[in-house]
Amino acid sequence: MVFDYSLDFQNINFRQHPELYCVGKGEQGVLLVEPYKSEILPYWRFKTPDIARESSEKIYQMFLAYLEQDDFVGADMARKFLQMGYTR
Repeated sequence: MVFDYSLDFQNINFRQHPELYCVGKGEQGVLLVEPYKSEILPYWRFKTPDIARESSEKIYQMFLAYLEQDDFVGADMARKFLQMGYTR
């Protein structure tokens, strides 16, 4: 599925409108999709291996919490942050 960059990301709450979310490829949309970007981004750190480990553990816990809430968009966004951190 192609990620739709034409959406009004400034005004869409994807928790309220998950039907508008497209998975896309890789890390597409990771810094656009709200409220998840604002929930996850404060924990995304990778300056040192220890900081990255702590960050990834926190974001993985968020991933699991999103799954428990049946929040596919949140889980996918957490996955994208983890993937993005791994590539850094």
